[in-house]
Amino acid sequence: MQINRMPNTYTQLFIQIVFAVKSRQNLVSKQYKDILEKYMTTVLQNDGHKMLAIFCMPDHVHFLVGLNPAISISDMVLDVKRASTNFINEQNWINGHFHWQKGYGAFSYAKSQVPNVINYILNQEQHHQKKTFREEYLEFLRLFEIEYDEKYLFEFYD
Repeated sequence: MQINRMPNTYTQLFIQIVFAVKSRQNLVSKQYKDILEKYMTTVLQNDGHKMLAIFCMPDHVHFLVGLNPAISISDMVLDVKRASTNFINEQNWINGHFHWQKGYGAFSYAKSQVPNVINYILNQEQHHQKKTFREEYLEFLRLFEIEYDEKYLFEFYD
C-alpha cells in the first residue's frame, strides 16, 4: 500500500468514490470511456494514490483507491474532477461544456473487502441492468449508515 513520507507512519486506507455527470446526462461515451479511465488513473497516481479499480458509466463513475493519507479525500476528488473536466473539454468530446455534479460519495473498506469491491466496480454495467444509479447510491448510504438530506443528493432522473 502507500508509504507515507513521514517516518514510522504506515497506512492502509481503501476508499471507493462515486460521483455523477452534471444533470446526470449520458456524456461519457463508450468510445472515450477507456481513455477517460486511464487519464483519471494517471491523475490519481500522480498524487500518490493507488488505483485499484475504475469504471465510468455514461452518467457516473466509481473508483477504488488506496488513499495517500497526505491528501484529503475532498482534495483528491476535487483534483480528479477538475483535471478530468478540463481534459474532456480540451478533447471536445461533447457539444457544449462538460461538468461533474457537485459532491461525491466516499466509502471506506477493509482489505478483506477489496476483492469484492473491485468486482462490484468492474461489473457496473451488469448492476445497472437491475438497479438504477439512484437505487444503487441510496443503498450505499443505507449500508454505510450515512445520514443524508434528499435536497443535497445528486440530481436523479431515473
